[in-house]
Amino acid sequence: MSQQHSAADPAPTTATIARRRDWWRDAVIYQVYPRSFADSNGDGMGDLEGVRSRLPYLRDLGVDAVWLSPFYASPQADAGYDVADYRAVDPMFGNLLDADALIRDAHGLGLRIIVDLVPNHSSDQHEWFKRALAEGPGSPSRDRYHFRPGKGENGELPPNDWESIFGGPAWTRVADGEWYLHLFAPEQPDFNWEHPAVGDEFRSILRFWLDMGVDGFRIDVAHGLVKAAGLPDIGGAEQLKLLGNDVMPFFDQDGVHEVYRQWRHVLDEYSPSLRPGVPPERIFVAEAWTPTVERTANYVRPDELHQAFNFQYLSTEWDAAELRKVIDRTLEAMRPVGAPATWVLSNHDVTRHATRFANPPGLGTQIRTAGDRELGLRRARAATLLMLALPGSAYVYQGEELGLPDVVDLPDEVRQDPAYFRGEGQDGFRDGCRVPIPWEREGSSYGFGPGGSWLPQPANWGELSVAAQTGVAGSTLELYRSALRVRREQADLGAGDAVEWLRAPEGVLAFRRGEFVCVANTSGESVTTPAYGRVLLASGELTEADGEAKLPADTTVWWTTA
Repeated sequence: MSQQHSAADPAPTTATIARRRDWWRDAVIYQVYPRSFADSNGDGMGDLEGVRSRLPYLRDLGVDAVWLSPFYASPQADAGYDVADYRAVDPMFGNLLDADALIRDAHGLGLRIIVDLVPNHSSDQHEWFKRALAEGPGSPSRDRYHFRPGKGENGELPPNDWESIFGGPAWTRVADGEWYLHLFAPEQPDFNWEHPAVGDEFRSILRFWLDMGVDGFRIDVAHGLVKAAGLPDIGGAEQLKLLGNDVMPFFDQDGVHEVYRQWRHVLDEYSPSLRPGVPPERIFVAEAWTPTVERTANYVRPDELHQAFNFQYLSTEWDAAELRKVIDRTLEAMRPVGAPATWVLSNHDVTRHATRFANPPGLGTQIRTAGDRELGLRRARAATLLMLALPGSAYVYQGEELGLPDVVDLPDEVRQDPAYFRGEGQDGFRDGCRVPIPWEREGSSYGFGPGGSWLPQPANWGELSVAAQTGVAGSTLELYRSALRVRREQADLGAGDAVEWLRAPEGVLAFRRGEFVCVANTSGESVTTPAYGRVLLASGELTEADGEAKLPADTTVWWTTA
């Protein structure tokens, strides 16, 4: 009984999207991982021109904005999160003219562009770091990073016991005997945000891209910029995984908030009142892994950032009671600071939710087994409708609208996640969610590009492609298109800060928002609930009779009482 949306249906007009104020409060933002989205030149690597060519697809999907993972000049030690030049495009992705054309085309289609910003660390090939190495101990250049003498009789031990999130010590020793801090790979030295030159440089970088026309920034490791005074020992091993919420002296220090207050002043310089013709409201989005959602709320106070990823929600199992807890805590935490909640199920760092939900609970966000593919897809579809029904903004990771699973059987010799090659730390299996997405049923890369793909694609990828699902009733792609269209049409969906919970059987979530009702059955069995009105959309087949509805296991339905 779900309604479907065809590619021929009219998309919202450019003017409607471009001039809507507070657009970010209920925006659906689509994450593009450029190297895996579309390849225009046949080198097997996605690029900006490839993204540009597929913008009409994203407009027709119904999203509001596109977030681009890093495309800056980089040695690619960590897939571009090791930036050598923040004002240049890496040649593998194109050049600044390509970035300019992409931004202009996106605006012409009514889409906004959000770019990644990586302020916690640079590449070891950044000019600042190369100068710091060349000038030696005690030089002003070294103060822009965390250089320290080592411990031990001859300085042979690291300055403290911090561990890299990618495994091993968070310190590397250089030829002159000093050590430098890197919370990630050794090729990613951490900036010292106590040095004023660092803040000056990043405010200049913000202005560079704002002048280019971008609509916002996603801030990588937003919780990591400031370290505890004195860089104190932690006193234990196995300190932190990449996606952990533990209290650590290098994450979520109160000093980060002064940085973001200064950044907000820069963004406010670009308000429409000062720059006529510029689309209203550019935004900041924080990637901030914090111990609690209440700590996350600190990043989105009125004079700081606009949104913060809700990793507590992403990490929650497909369980009604647990989901209700995190939904309530999120809404309660965001309400006092006036920020919208955000909801996300997948991204470039975690196993896709179609695979997470295919496995038993308790395995976390990095999973190496395929699990029950049919079960995982059914739950993923239901989870998507639940997410899109909640008040606030939602994030969609490329390919999830196709129901893509993680590729869990990549041969060891093709893997490129830097964490995979280190003996400890996080699992290093992020390549599985980064395999290039399929556009066509056939071809050497299923339409990704004319020259194959940088990671091998599964043999069944064509069956999941955009071409195979477009116009097919019940396909996951058409479910997403329908959901985003209905979300835009229904006045009671989108922005807001509350839901009205309804009585429901065990294992079922039911809530009302005005004339809209969402019911999600997370149990493994069919359940009977009231039929709340006219069905708008459902993730699976349901039956209705005598004022009741029978929902299959792992199914979400949207009703309107109007």
